[in-house]
Amino acid sequence: MRFNRILLSATLVVVALVIQVTILARLQLPGAVPDLTLLVVLGLAFVYGHVSGALIGFGAGLLADLAPPADHAAGRYALVLCVIGYLAGLAKPENGRLRSATAPMLVVVAAAVGSTLLYAGVGSLVGDTAARHVGLGGLLFTAALYDLLLAPFVVPGIMALARRAENDPLSESSSSSGADVSAGWLSSGTGLRIGQQKGGLRLRSARNRASRAGRIKGVKRL
Repeated sequence: MRFNRILLSATLVVVALVIQVTILARLQLPGAVPDLTLLVVLGLAFVYGHVSGALIGFGAGLLADLAPPADHAAGRYALVLCVIGYLAGLAKPENGRLRSATAPMLVVVAAAVGSTLLYAGVGSLVGDTAARHVGLGGLLFTAALYDLLLAPFVVPGIMALARRAENDPLSESSSSSGADVSAGWLSSGTGLRIGQQKGGLRLRSARNRASRAGRIKGVKRL
């Protein structure tokens, strides 16, 4: 991953996690909590692809596991977001640009439902049965509904920022100027000088030969 990808992804994930913990988690909404971190991972995966999506999802999930008030085993949500980021990256649009909102919204709903099921499944493996007491059906419905309502305000903006960071004009201008300088150095600094030196040597050698021939002829005439 490039440095600008890492910096932008880390900043967006931290901001989303702070908003989710300090604001969204305190709204006391029925059922699930709107998962802003999940939407950020999806937006970045849509632009960067499946490998970067998996890495960003793992890092975001690990931060969510360690952020207070975490009441589950560390690494549980990291595994969930790693899988979701990888699968969302496979649905990356061409050139990172959305042609319609239907497919991304379907991905958001599938990611909300899939992350909830996967989180509950991993919890059942480690002995956490909280989803059964709360009601898994209600969690699935509210998670998909909240994320679907929040996605139009989050995912397009995240993708626009990711595309802007990906197409860094400074790096492009520096690389093009470096190529121009190197090409100019090769053409003017080496080729022309070498050619001029070769031409000068040839001219000097021709003059020397002519002068020597003239001297020889002069001797014969004498």
